[in-house]
Amino acid sequence: MTPEELRAETPGFDDEGTVYLNTGASGPSPRRVVEAATDFLAHHEYDSPRGEGMYAAADRAYAEAREAVAGLLNVEEESIALTQSTTDGINRVASAIDWEPGDVVVRTDLEHSAGILPWQRLADLHDLEVRVLETESGRIDPDAYAEAVSDARLVCFSALTWTHGTRLPVRELVDVAHDVGTRVLVDAVQLPGQAEMNVTGWNADAVAAAGHKWLLGPWGAGFLHVSEDFLAELEPRSVGYRSVAEPDADVYEFHPGARRLEIGTTNPAPYVGLREAIGTMDAIGYGAIESRIEELTDRLKEGLGEERLLSPREYESGLVTFAVEDPETTVERLGDEGIRVRSLPTGAVRASVHAVNTEADVDALLEAL
Repeated sequence: MTPEELRAETPGFDDEGTVYLNTGASGPSPRRVVEAATDFLAHHEYDSPRGEGMYAAADRAYAEAREAVAGLLNVEEESIALTQSTTDGINRVASAIDWEPGDVVVRTDLEHSAGILPWQRLADLHDLEVRVLETESGRIDPDAYAEAVSDARLVCFSALTWTHGTRLPVRELVDVAHDVGTRVLVDAVQLPGQAEMNVTGWNADAVAAAGHKWLLGPWGAGFLHVSEDFLAELEPRSVGYRSVAEPDADVYEFHPGARRLEIGTTNPAPYVGLREAIGTMDAIGYGAIESRIEELTDRLKEGLGEERLLSPREYESGLVTFAVEDPETTVERLGDEGIRVRSLPTGAVRASVHAVNTEADVDALLEAL
């Protein structure tokens, strides 16, 4: 499969008169992903009651999704829990830690609300200190980071910043934190679907993400990786039949893998769509995806010019942030012209350039600006 072929079967990109450059917020799904999810839903509701059973059909869908996610992240399947979103995954980890008054959580000033709100809530409940690490142009100062995490219980940061499109040196940051006994939770939601991932190489304690952005999967299918030693420290605050080894046992025991962070009955159809989305990107190949994104973002950055560009000039991702005089008004005007981008709380505008975009999409944005 080629990016052009994928675009042709993705109505959200291929609608005449619309230029979609907002995948970093949510990516429109191709027909094959929607059909996989809806076909399964029809099977689950119409056929499985008189066949293998509705729970058996759902369990198979969950298992196949975990297997696909493990392949995507290059980790063991036992380390994967299915969630509904990145925020959901972060909350499941955060709520399972046995916090003590005075514990320190470090986050950066680059985090999405998923990496902000859970810590604010826990600070209210457990008297935590939430320490915010200031950054510059989407970069972390190593010395400031080392100082911030030196007495922390946990640090949370994004592998790829949603504000600048910069890739943070995850393994280096993890090593610094681990040297002082600090656990690391990574928000990786901007990476799946636009770059190959080796989460095992990161050595992070937990990694949360979802499939509705660059993977072009459906909403409602998130996923969480948790390392074996960190998992042993977590005490889930919620429990359901998917959390435990034997649901019907007189005394429950949590599932030995990350599945202990799952709970109970959730719609399996989005996870079928997620699995199809992962397979679709694999069929294109991440070498071809990244090469195409780099080519298109280079074109956009050249057209924007150095004065407006807030993202790195050299390629790091498909997120391109730039300065305009009035971001919200600009985004509204572009939307009226059929060009979908978004404003950021930092006072900038962000375009998300995927491999399924075209030179014409980029040129249309530049002309409108």
